[in-house]
Order: sequence, then structure tokens, then C-alpha cells
Amino acid sequence: MKLYISIDMEGITGLVDNTFVDSRQYNYTRGQHIMTDEANHVIGTAFDEGCKEVIVNDSHSKMNNLLIEKLHPETQLISGDVKPFSMVQGLDASFAGAAFLGYHTRAATKGVLSHTMIFGVRNMYINERVIGELGFNAYVAGHYGVPVLLVAGDDETALEAEELIPGITTAIVKKRISRTSAVCLTPEKSGQLLREKTKEALANRSRVKPLVPPDQPVLKIEFANYGQAEWAHLMPGTTIDDNSPTVTFQAKDILEAYRAMLVMTELAMRTAFC
Repeated sequence: MKLYISIDMEGITGLVDNTFVDSRQYNYTRGQHIMTDEANHVIGTAFDEGCKEVIVNDSHSKMNNLLIEKLHPETQLISGDVKPFSMVQGLDASFAGAAFLGYHTRAATKGVLSHTMIFGVRNMYINERVIGELGFNAYVAGHYGVPVLLVAGDDETALEAEELIPGITTAIVKKRISRTSAVCLTPEKSGQLLREKTKEALANRSRVKPLVPPDQPVLKIEFANYGQAEWAHLMPGTTIDDNSPTVTFQAKDILEAYRAMLVMTELAMRTAFC
């Protein structure tokens, strides 16, 4: 059995504000250690439960946060930027399942450090269904027939995952108080929980179906301001709404939609504020 892990940073226990997830800030190194430990709890349990191969994709910011020298020795790590499929780089039909660790809720919703890709996105849609990083990544997994078995993060992220994927196992390592505060498990307790939930998720894998994406999906991104939409609209094939900061793209499949989203959000980040 082969397991794919995508690990973000905002949903890791104890990481509650930008000082933990921004490499320029004073708590970032602490965040790296806690993030790496959470990954190892899941990786080690996966091998103990019969997985023969585990591939971990570092999925936060510049995607070079995990401390490779401290990872489980049998792990293969995908690290660095730029990656054509970002948070789901390396995912394909060869995997029996996927786990999303350290994940957070989508933009404009409750949750610790909630956002969708960039802070300039207010809402993102596939065929009028609002989604965040979790949903979009699960759709890519579904394209390959791979079910998302486990999601770890705060309590609001668990709710988002359960609404998207019936039967999924969730590990709640912290409970939201506000966007930058939470009641957090200690790393020791979060590790215990992650080991238990990984066992549960692997045991229940036959009950979870892949989140199959629609054919020829329409991607729509609502930005925070019109300047961001104008930048995103520079991508060929897009249309822009005259009355709202919303850009639309008709994709041939979810993989094209995903890459279009990456281009549009990267362009939107060029917007200057004065």
C-alpha cells in the first residue's frame, strides 16, 4: 500500500499566527519542528500499519519547511518551489489513499489562519461549488481515483472535510477561538491523536470514496479587490466580471483548472496596495 501526504503549516497544533508560519518571523523554527513531528507521527504509523511507501509533499509557502534530517528515514520528501501541481505535486493513481495534514479552512470562513492560496482570494468555485485548498486538492486526488482518508487541523477544518468527503477520518489538534488563537493540544497529545487517527483512517479506507471532480469544470475566483482580478485576467482564456472582482476560466479537466488557479493567484499577488 502506498500513501500520499500533503502537509500544510497553518493547521499544525500550537501554530496560531503568522509568527509560526512566516520564515521571517521569530517562531518559525519552532513551527518547523512541530510540523515535522506531526508528519512523523502519521508516517511512522502508516509504515507500522502496512504501508510500503510514503511520499510527503511539503505544501506550505515556499514548500521547504519540513526538516528532512528529522523525517522518518523511509520517507520520500517532495520539497521546494516551483511545482506544477503545488500542494498535490506527485499525486497520481498509484496511491491507495491520501492524508492532508496541517490543513486550514477556506477563505472568508471561521478557522485558524483561514485563507485560500493567497490572502487576496475571497471565494473560489468549481461549477458554483465553493471550495478551498482542501476541496481543490481532494478533487485532484479524485481525478486519479484516490480517496482522501485523513485530514488533520483545527475543528473548523474537520467540519469542512466532513462536509466534502463522507466517511473521512479527521484529527482535531486545536479548537478555534479566533482566526489567530486556539485551544491547542500539546505536541505529545497531538502525536497520540494523530497515531490513533492514522490507524483508524487506514482501517476504514474501503469506506471512503474519492471526491470525483466534474467534467470540464468552470473555475471561478472572487478576489478581494478589482486590481487583483485585473491581474488574474491577463491569463489567456479567462473572462472578468464587469461588476465584481471575479475571474472565470473554462477548463478541460480539473488538472487544467488547478494549474489555471495557480497562475491566476500568482498574477493577482502582483497587485500593489498604497
